Amino acid sequence: MTEPLLAILVGLFFAAAIYLMLSKFSIRIMLGIAILGNAVNLLLFTGGRLTREVPPIIPEGLDSLPAGTANPLPQALILTAIVISFSFLAFLLVLTYRAYQDLGTDDTSDMRAAEPDDRPLPPLGY
Repeated sequence: MTEPLLAILVGLFFAAAIYLMLSKFSIRIMLGIAILGNAVNLLLFTGGRLTREVPPIIPEGLDSLPAGTANPLPQALILTAIVISFSFLAFLLVLTYRAYQDLGTDDTSDMRAAEPDDRPLPPLGY
């Protein structure tokens, strides 16, 4: 019963993340990336089955996990992904803060105004 509920929650997380990442404000984009990371983690966790009845321990005499056990690999991957997404979020937070300090705005369309208009075009061919 919990897996369909978590699937709906994952869908809501993905929808909220995409909505926030389509914004023109860098703080909202950063929050969308953080929610997207959590949605992916929850998706991996749900894909690894959520059974608590049988622990993921291989019994003596078998070569693999019995049917119906939770897969421990997605849980290990999620722990790694949490650390990576936290460090990426910290980097984005510092980058956004420095951009706001230098440009005085959070709006990405106003950040384009900081680029000079008379800049030459990049080469069109080689």
